[in-house]
Amino acid sequence: MKKFLLTSALALSTMSFAQIDFGSTRFGVTAGGNYSRVKNAHNPSGPRFTAQAGALALIPVGKENQFFLQPEIVFFGAGETGKDKDAKGMDGYDAVYANNYLSVPIYFKGYFSEAESEFFGLAGPRFNFLLSQNVKNVPLGRDYYNPDSPASDADINGKASKFNFGIGIGVGYSYKRQLELTATYDFGLSNTYPGLDKEPKGSDKAKSEQVLSVSLSYIFK
Repeated sequence: MKKFLLTSALALSTMSFAQIDFGSTRFGVTAGGNYSRVKNAHNPSGPRFTAQAGALALIPVGKENQFFLQPEIVFFGAGETGKDKDAKGMDGYDAVYANNYLSVPIYFKGYFSEAESEFFGLAGPRFNFLLSQNVKNVPLGRDYYNPDSPASDADINGKASKFNFGIGIGVGYSYKRQLELTATYDFGLSNTYPGLDKEPKGSDKAKSEQVLSVSLSYIFK
């Protein structure tokens, strides 16, 4: 039975790969804005607004003009700030915890029909490689979670992981399969700040990075 299942899985994988038409790949450019946060990391915690920009490939899957693989490579800003609306005036409100990545999402993309202008959905993994971590306006020598105890800069900020990954889902609209507007939500599945596993004080929850993006892409013929 196990041999049958393994053989079936290999056969299906081979058939799926055989349907990918690399020879008809189209390329494009993409840019947009990001709204990001990191759960369970800093206090106060608020959103960071930044940008993304890069290139994509659109690879047909099957003979219909409807399903595609869409790998991308983009500069991708994420992280968080201290701008919690309920924390105005608190130490750390003006803090910025900026994580900038070289990001590689690989989406499976499906248009709702074969029409030239049509809505579409996409989903797939995203792999982020840290390019830089910039932290500023953080009050030093104070532990947010225990003000009576001194803390180092590293204790407060945490070192961002050099690699993290997540799952992205999105919807969009394509105008003549060339100009496309897309909204995506990326949910981090790995720990953004492994060094802050015990922060906020008493918490061992993973520091999950989440990004809501709106982007505009142009795909060349």
